[in-house]
Amino acid sequence: QVQLVESGGGLVQAGGSLRLSCAASGRTFSTDSMGWFRQAPGKEREFVAAISWSDGRPYYADAVKGRFSIYRDNVQNTVYLQMNSLNAEDTAVYYCAAAIGRLWPSTWSFDYDYWGQGTQVTVSS
Repeated sequence: QVQLVESGGGLVQAGGSLRLSCAASGRTFSTDSMGWFRQAPGKEREFVAAISWSDGRPYYADAVKGRFSIYRDNVQNTVYLQMNSLNAEDTAVYYCAAAIGRLWPSTWSFDYDYWGQGTQVTVSS
């Protein structure tokens, strides 16, 4: 059974940085892609970033391009989201997700098969 466990969330001041981790287990993810989504109170879940596990190619939402970086560690089976220059609009619960058998990442949440429990990121202004 695929399991995704996020960590690294917390409270940070505007302009600060956080690194989220998503530890994946339960299968070999070489033909899959991984994504990060977020959901703020009263808003729909939105795409943040995704990565192809096979070639590491990243994809970003316009709102985070240039500030966030997604990368993976094949040995540790972990995907990271480095978040810099955080602002209050980045406050949300961040979710890691896996799209099984999808080599090229999707920006649509319904394309993802497994989800982590989420980790809270709060940016104080």
